Parts: sequence; structure tokens; C-alpha cells
Amino acid sequence: MFSSTRKEKKPYFGLTGGWLTFWLTVACATDMTLFGYDQGVFSGVVVTQNFLEIHDLVGPSKTKVLSTVTAIYDVGCFIGALVAFTIGERLGRKSAILCGTTVMAIGALIQTTSYSLPQMFVGRTILGIGNGINTATAPIWQTETAQPQWRGKLVILEMMMNIAGFTLVNWINYGLSFLGGSVAWRFPLAFQFVFIFILYATVPWLPESPRWLMAHGREAEALEVICCLEAKPADDAYVTTLHDEIAYSISYERQNAVRWRDIFLRRKHPNDTKTIRRLLLGAGTQFMQQFEGINIMSYYLPTVLINYVGLSNEMARLLTACNATSYLIISCLFVPLIERWGRRSLMLFSTFGQFLAFLIITILLRFAEGSHGGSTVATASIAFFFLYYISFGAGMLGIPWLYPTEISSLPMRTKGAAVATATNWITNFVIVEITPIGIQSLGWKFWIVWTVLNAVFMPVIYFFYPETANRTLEDLDAYYRTNPSLIVTRDPDEICSKRPLRYIQHEDKEIQRNKDQGKTGGPGVEHVE
Repeated sequence: MFSSTRKEKKPYFGLTGGWLTFWLTVACATDMTLFGYDQGVFSGVVVTQNFLEIHDLVGPSKTKVLSTVTAIYDVGCFIGALVAFTIGERLGRKSAILCGTTVMAIGALIQTTSYSLPQMFVGRTILGIGNGINTATAPIWQTETAQPQWRGKLVILEMMMNIAGFTLVNWINYGLSFLGGSVAWRFPLAFQFVFIFILYATVPWLPESPRWLMAHGREAEALEVICCLEAKPADDAYVTTLHDEIAYSISYERQNAVRWRDIFLRRKHPNDTKTIRRLLLGAGTQFMQQFEGINIMSYYLPTVLINYVGLSNEMARLLTACNATSYLIISCLFVPLIERWGRRSLMLFSTFGQFLAFLIITILLRFAEGSHGGSTVATASIAFFFLYYISFGAGMLGIPWLYPTEISSLPMRTKGAAVATATNWITNFVIVEITPIGIQSLGWKFWIVWTVLNAVFMPVIYFFYPETANRTLEDLDAYYRTNPSLIVTRDPDEICSKRPLRYIQHEDKEIQRNKDQGKTGGPGVEHVE
């Protein structure tokens, strides 16, 4: 039994409360920084002449192979995400991340030392598998160890660190463009080990998720972790309440778990609250994020600026780095609006900005092609590449990672996250694979596709996506138990960012009922039927 007066050697170097949460955040944020770094690193690699020559990728005839070696990383991530949701639950959050980090280290080493195309293919696939495991696990670990008042902020912070990693690698790519040779692409790939070493230095000594420990019968360890995270003794009333809430949640999940076969065979579950609809809504946010064009920019912006706008290699890298920096700043500024404006409004605002950016880019590149003074017209499109990133950072950056966990019911939360993450990586692969081929084959017409897709997604978000901001998860379950219409705009309560009055009144009634009955247990335990 853990106690604040215990004299023996304290776990976690004696860290408790905020400091222990800080180091957990360092580990999880490092993982997401590495994720962002990996998304941006190959944009500089594929425009480095030495890399193209060593791997026999020079010339238009090699475009398809180049796109595949770039995109194969996302196939690895897709496989890794599936691995995380199969064996990850047995391994635990910490062991899964350490496993993923080790796999990433092997992949990074193979890439950095590559002298042939097959070696690079293998390295990028292995790196992707490790990253898929880590990105599917780290947010869950952070969520399950963070105090409620910090949970949302810390998840958003992780996405900010994702952009920070993306920004960092673009500045590294720009700086090394002046050196040329193999160092211009080998050093950025090797730099991944900085993040890998930080993960090895932090994850092993940090606490496992108390929720995972309790789910696997390790009650004493779970109680010790809760005490350390809350900086309270084991007999504290809040610790007891939190312990009971976790136990109730685990029991509820086991009693109401929905099997995959029941989902695909459309078998009615006794406690079903529109399971398939909510699963598709969550995965749909990740689908829309990818098909709104973000990874055209993340992987190929220097290539686009060189081939379409006519910039030099160094200038293309510089503008990509500047773009990433503005992307980071704007994303930070929009964080406070996530609850104030709501998920729907930010997704709509973000998608409209992307649509506008692609529309003007399409028009400018159309008139630049084959016209006198075309380079001047094409140069004007640079501002709208910046607009695209600003718009994406405003909403579609983080919300597709938050929405699936909010919209899913408790028994489906892990499965919903699995489907959404897998959707992200497989659609990511498709975009990265087709982009170089589309650029080469269609010219300026390639941008029409992304303009149209962004235009199509706006009414989809408006009519089919209910608001999840300022709602409890029980509010959303209650909403879906009413068999609501597919068209959410028919109910004004479900499209406003403020919490609907009916949910507030119900909660107040339940609290008063519990007070009258003299119940002192955890709110989740007493409130959920």
C-alpha cells in the first residue's frame, strides 16, 4: 500500500503530481514531435540530387517509383496502427511505445545508411511500423494518466509538438541544402535518433497507465500510480473515488463490449447507440483530413514550388520552412477556440479556407502555364500555399484526432480509435502515392481535384456532424439513444457549441438526487446506468 509517509525508496525518483505529469508529457510530446518530423523529412530528401542519384531515381520515368518509396512509409504506419490495437493491449502502454521506438530505431538506421533502393524501401516500411505503433499508443497513455483538467490541453499540446517537429525538419532541410552531397539527406534521417534517445531515457521509468493496470488485475500497482499522479495518500477520498470510477468503467466496457463481427454483420446490440454511424463519423474526420490535401504539402511542397512556381531548390526549401513556422504559430493561436467555436465551426472554417486556397492556386497556375510573364503569376500562388497551411492549422489539424474519441461510445472507444487511425494512414498512403504522378500527368488540372474535394466536404460536415464541444461523453450517448436524424441541423441543440440546456438540467437533477440519497461515491459510478 502506498502512503505519503512511506520512508522507503520512492517510485519515479520521488516525483508526484504536476512534475510526474510533466515528464509523462515530455515522453508523449517527444513521440508526437518525432511523428511530425518524419512527415516532413522526406520532402527535403526527394529533392536532393545525391539521394536521387544513389538510389537511381533521376528522371521523369522514375516518378512512380519515387512516389512509392515515399508512400511506403504510410503503409508501414497503417500496419503499425493495427499491431498497436491487437497486441498493444497485452503489452501495455509503456511496453508498446518502447517496442515501437525500437522498431523505429532499426528503420532509421537502415534509411540513414542506405545505398540502394531496396534498402530504402525496407527502412521506410520498418520506420512506419514503429511510428504507427507509437502514434496509436502515446495519446492513449497521455489521456489515461492526465488529470481531467489537463487532459484536453495536453492532447492539443501534443499536436502542437507534431507541427514543431515538422517545422524543425524543414529548417534543417533548408540549412543543409547549401552543403549538398549525402549529408544533405543522411543527416536529417539520422537526426531522428535524438527523439528516439529521449524516449528511451524517459519512458522506462515513468508510470504505466493505472487504467491498463487495473484492467489486467494489477490493483496494487494501479493504486500506487494514482496516488503518485494525484500526489495524495491511498486513503484520500478523491483517490478512492477515482479508483472506483476506473473500476466501474472497466466493468462497463467488459459487459457491453461490441464485437467486430457484430458491427460488420449489423447485429443489433441491446445497448446500441448508433454504433456504426458514430464509427463512420469518427473515421470520416481522418478521411477528410487526408483528402483535403495536407500531405501533398507535407511531403511534396518543395517539389511543387520547384516544378510549378519555378523556384530554385534553396528558395523552395526556405519557403517551405517559413510556411511550416507560420503553420505552427497560427495553430497555437487557434487552440483557445476549440471549445469556444466548437468542432463543427472550426472544421467548416478550416475546410473553406483550404477550398479558397486551392481554388486560387488552380486559377493562378492555369494562367501561368504557357503565358508571357507566367513566372510572375505562378509566384503569386505562393501566398495561397501559406493560406492553405494557416487554414488547415485552424481546425483540421487536431480535430480529426480528437473527434473519434469523443463521438464513440465507451465500449467502442478503442475500436473507434483503431478504425480512425488506420483510416488516417491508409488514405495518407494513397495521397502520397498519387501526388507525383498527378503532378506530372495533369499539370495545373491536378489542383482542381483538391478544390472540388474541399468543396464537397463542407456540406458533409455541416449536415452530418453533431457538435461534441462542451458535452460530456454521457451527453452524446443520451443523444444517440434518441434515434436522431442523420441530418443534425434539424436539432439546433446539436449544432451549437454551448452545452444544451436539457443536458445541464438532467445533470443538476441527478446531482440533487444523489445528495438527497446521501450518496458520496464517484459521479461516474452513481450516474451511469
